[in-house]
Amino acid sequence: MSAVPAESVETPEPAWRQRAVERSTRAAKLRAEQRVQRFLDAAQELIADKGTTDFTVQEVVERSRQSLRSFYQHFDGKHELLLALFEDALSKSAAAIREQVAAGQDPLERLKLAVDFLYDASTPREGRQSPLFTDFAVQLLVSHPEQVASAHLPLLDFFTEMVEEAVETGQAVAPKPRRTASLIMQTAMFTAQAPSARVGAHPAPITVEEVWAFCLGGISGGPVSGGTPATAPTVKKTAARTGTKKKASAKKSASATTAARKTGAAASPPRRG
Repeated sequence: MSAVPAESVETPEPAWRQRAVERSTRAAKLRAEQRVQRFLDAAQELIADKGTTDFTVQEVVERSRQSLRSFYQHFDGKHELLLALFEDALSKSAAAIREQVAAGQDPLERLKLAVDFLYDASTPREGRQSPLFTDFAVQLLVSHPEQVASAHLPLLDFFTEMVEEAVETGQAVAPKPRRTASLIMQTAMFTAQAPSARVGAHPAPITVEEVWAFCLGGISGGPVSGGTPATAPTVKKTAARTGTKKKASAKKSASATTAARKTGAAASPPRRG
């Protein structure tokens, strides 16, 4: 009699089969990425030619030399295509800023360089139009704010890193680094897009230096004097002096209270049993 195993033993998948499947999956993924990139390139070319995001899906399909069926395999429609372009542009901006600020000596200096770069990149200029940001992003901010927030994640992550580093080195005060980083980013971007503030009858452009002074004043915890926020060391000294004064004041208060109690005790008539 032959012994029959109580449970079936699974035969492991041959290594050659695993390699074949992985190779096939990688090839399919590569082809899909190439098709998607051709659609993105075609849309970018149309935006550059027209100076607007007002184009049709059919135009993108024809420009990319691919099929309409292939387009809808990768995108739900034009909105998702533009969103992909928007996310890609912001991801590249985050990478460019990382590269630009690498030369900074300390976290606070790198953060300043990042604000300068972001302000400059967000400033509208004649001959440097970007309908993807001036048209689509503005509409997206109203209709799908959560998608705008998601698209800015690579940039927000980097600014958060810099704020956290500045806090760790004692150069900044930020109980919520991520929210602080978001405020700094929005201040730089939106001020750059609408930089004029009227003083009387004359427009007075808000400069990047003023933007940085404002942001630094918010994270340094020190007073702003003559448009220049207190530096981190100054903030530390100020905090130390303030702490010393508080301790001295507390001691005086305690001494005064003790003296008052003694005086009161001496002035009060003794109790009679």
